[in-house]
Amino acid sequence: MSQYFYGKNVVRQLLEDHAEVRMVWLAVNDRQLESLCERNHVKIRRTDKKYMTKLTGSDRHQGVAAEMPDYRTYSLEEMMNSVPKGKNGLIILLDQLEDPHNLGAILRTADAVGADGVIFKKTHAVGLTPTVAKVSAGAIDTVKCCAVTNLSRALETLQKNGWWAVGTDMDGQDYRTLNYDFNTVLVIGNEGDGISRLIREKCDYVISLPMVGKIESLNASVSAGILMYQIFSTRHPLG
Repeated sequence: MSQYFYGKNVVRQLLEDHAEVRMVWLAVNDRQLESLCERNHVKIRRTDKKYMTKLTGSDRHQGVAAEMPDYRTYSLEEMMNSVPKGKNGLIILLDQLEDPHNLGAILRTADAVGADGVIFKKTHAVGLTPTVAKVSAGAIDTVKCCAVTNLSRALETLQKNGWWAVGTDMDGQDYRTLNYDFNTVLVIGNEGDGISRLIREKCDYVISLPMVGKIESLNASVSAGILMYQIFSTRHPLG
């Protein structure tokens, strides 16, 4: 299976980053892109703008598209079944996260703490992209990712299978008061709005990070990183 990224700047950046581009489709003449393809040994296929629109599903392609392999995703069942017996699992559920840099950083930390997977919404949220792959430093290939249509339903399925949902919000209990000795779904909300009302209502716990300075909130990936390592440290104490 393939996915298509389009637009001159997007495709140029992919080539400059030496991303795994299978082929570049061109409906325009662009000598700079053609030279980049030659240097990277990437094949060029000529087409017309009408077919390019059909290929990319958009008319904003600027006559340029890069064909790349799909990133692997897992079903929710596969993710749950991959957790070894006797282990308290950790899954990160992202409630409409939008910034690819945040997703990439969260994947990188998830790999570091041995998390069992990351769940995100198929639409209206960031998915697996070359930018995410680059920021993740390879974790996009080592952490199980699951794209779901309905986050609320996915959370219900996890809870029915013995998982406990821990949401994050500014008015929650101090994150240090839990011992996380259970299968944990850590819910991280949208960069601007936090977790949605429906998801929050389904959470078994809601926790917060104390803020004693003048800044009111932390970046989503920073918050997620602190909480993932808190869970790791409570489960793997020194001594």
